[in-house]
Amino acid sequence: MQMLYAYHTSDNPSLSQFEKELFFSVNNAYHLYHYMLQLVVDIADYAEERIQISRQKHLPTDEERNPSEKFVNNRLIRQIEANIQLRKFLAENKFNRTAYPELIKKLYQSIRESHAYDKYIKQQDSSYKEDKEFLISIYEKEIAPCELLYEILEEQSIYWNDDVEFVISMIIKTIGKFKESEKENATLQPLYKNEEDIDFIKTLFRKAISNHAENRALIDKFTKNWDIERIAFMDIILMELAITEATEIASIPTRVSFNEYIEISKYYSTAKSSTFINGVLDKIIQHLRSENKIRKTGRGLIGEK
Repeated sequence: MQMLYAYHTSDNPSLSQFEKELFFSVNNAYHLYHYMLQLVVDIADYAEERIQISRQKHLPTDEERNPSEKFVNNRLIRQIEANIQLRKFLAENKFNRTAYPELIKKLYQSIRESHAYDKYIKQQDSSYKEDKEFLISIYEKEIAPCELLYEILEEQSIYWNDDVEFVISMIIKTIGKFKESEKENATLQPLYKNEEDIDFIKTLFRKAISNHAENRALIDKFTKNWDIERIAFMDIILMELAITEATEIASIPTRVSFNEYIEISKYYSTAKSSTFINGVLDKIIQHLRSENKIRKTGRGLIGEK
């Protein structure tokens, strides 16, 4: 969506240039996935440093002498720390773990003040499952909403702010599949599941560009009662992508494509866009079906309605 918008608003659009940029952004999201996994390890390491500093005070309190180390020793965090795939990726990409100490400190304080942390620490013993649930809650409740995180990521990459929620969902999926017996060999998400993923990106982007005039004419046809100049350009981009996915990607159910672009519009376009896109796309999809231009293949998709 972003690359298609940039392509159509560029003074000198180049398919190869923007396609290269598209795959660069996908690769960037994969870097963020690894960095965000490492983030909880850095927070736990910071917590351990605080414990050692408190113990070395001249007159430490009983709590400072005997603090809870449950968070520091969380099985999932230490499993992530030891993960072979993660260690290899971070080493190869020269990840700087000490670049943003203020973020680590803020997230640690936020975690410490949370209800989930208080409940977790008070448990005398926790199972691997409970350690996992607590870590997932950290990503969902403390890391995902952190404004400082977004500020820092925006400085690092123009793509990362939009990728955070997706990346965290992938991390939660990753952690959810971890098994204690796997230790450092637990599997991380691959950049692409298979070659079909790469083909999907290329096909959707290229066809959305090559079919632009045809798709735009179709949109114009079903928005006759609207001033086309007043329709948000982002809405048009999203509808063009939805039409392209429905007609060119045979393996994805039309309803899935339909719903996906309506959801995307809620984040990237105007307040009324989702209702508008829903109505227009519904008419367009019916029209395309009547002309037999939507053909799906695969299990359960042939002849879909």
